Amino acid sequence: MIVYAEVECLLYESHSLKQKRSVIKRISAKLRNDLNVAVTELDYHDLWQRTQFGIVTLSNEKKHAEQVIQAALKLIDTFTEIERTITHVESL
Repeated sequence: MIVYAEVECLLYESHSLKQKRSVIKRISAKLRNDLNVAVTELDYHDLWQRTQFGIVTLSNEKKHAEQVIQAALKLIDTFTEIERTITHVESL
């Protein structure tokens, strides 16, 4: 089972693309290391206060894959410098 999430976020304290990349890099590394998910920045590469993540996980059980994605969303919410705004989750 493949579960995929598109997550749009706002970075209120970011004042440059360099600061944005720093935050994105920390979040991506934490997601990969803690939850073993694939993550990438999908959109808004030129905007320094907005981003969109794509997060994917694979499992032989749908319930487990959905739990991993929910854990990833909770992990994103723990970062105080970023606010999750729009989230779409799909199962394939």
